[in-house]
Amino acid sequence: MDSIPRKRPKSETRTGRTPKSSSSSSPIRSMLEPPQSLFPSKGEFFTLLKVLLVACAVAFTCNFLSKSLSSNPSKSFCDSNFNPIDSDLDICEPCPINGECYQGKLQCNLGYKNQRNLCVEDGEINESTKKLVGYFERKVCESYAHNECYGTGTIWVPENDVWTELRSNSFLSNLDESAYNFLKGKAVEGVTELLEKRTNSNGIDELKCPESVAKSYKPLTCRLHQWILRHILIISSSCAMLVGSAMLRRRIQRKQCFSRRVEELYDQVCDFLEENAVASNSAETSNCEPWVIASWLRDYLLLPRERRDPLLWTKVEELIKEDSRIDRYEKLLKGEKKVVWEWQVEGSLSLSKLKKQRETQKKVRKSIDSSTSLQEYYNRRIAETSS
Repeated sequence: MDSIPRKRPKSETRTGRTPKSSSSSSPIRSMLEPPQSLFPSKGEFFTLLKVLLVACAVAFTCNFLSKSLSSNPSKSFCDSNFNPIDSDLDICEPCPINGECYQGKLQCNLGYKNQRNLCVEDGEINESTKKLVGYFERKVCESYAHNECYGTGTIWVPENDVWTELRSNSFLSNLDESAYNFLKGKAVEGVTELLEKRTNSNGIDELKCPESVAKSYKPLTCRLHQWILRHILIISSSCAMLVGSAMLRRRIQRKQCFSRRVEELYDQVCDFLEENAVASNSAETSNCEPWVIASWLRDYLLLPRERRDPLLWTKVEELIKEDSRIDRYEKLLKGEKKVVWEWQVEGSLSLSKLKKQRETQKKVRKSIDSSTSLQEYYNRRIAETSS
């Protein structure tokens, strides 16, 4: 490849020298052309482009966050006496409600706080107002309740007395005069809506608790006492009816018990007289008398507490007089006349024995009927299984 002759340029002469003009223009051309290291390569260009994009994205994000999170408005506030008709609103921000603006700065009214470019109501003021209204309600209503129940309180409470007590004994003592007046104004609005208000002859404002609200401040015993007084006629008449009904029922029950006891004693007398008559006729007890002294039988059958009631044995004697099976007559015993009773029907049964016999017959008949029905049931079951 070294043996291949190089083509000479046209400007060269046969002697191998170039013209003077061509030799003088080569240094000027080398000065005008930039060096190759001045421009970045293709890979460096793309890397630079990525860095620029990331930087732009970060700057845009920071700018957006600073504007959105900043509490200060981007534009200054217009003065409170600013007329939006005469001027352009683009140069300033309108002054919000419940605030005053001067020289581009916002000052919220008392009871409101600054939140971004608005004046919102202060929650602490509302809570303090509720506490004050609650204190007024408790103070006035408790006084009304004590007056209704015990006669010690007053119905109309002076408003200034309550404020004086609040000012000295509550959180209001730490407030300045402007804050106190503002809070007092808001509390007065709530108190006026809740309580009754009047101005007495001396020009003093007084407050009264409504009857519907005062009921909840009265003790339970007081409310019960007042309810009884309001319904005393109904309660007294109801109690009288209940007592009368109880007494009448008690009287009926005692009368029924008395009648049952008289019948029971009468049955016992009949049984005793009948057994004594049977025993006197038997050969083993031939010494037994067929009669019985009535007073002795009375003391034998009656309980000690029943002997104090002479009416009980008198009713028994009336039943004995009406019974034809019993003979009554007087007999001289140890020199003293005694009334004796004697059973005259031989081989008969007294009423109590007849009742016992009937009850025994009923029980036997029921047992026979139940056993018969049970046998029929078993027979029917056996017939069904065999078929």
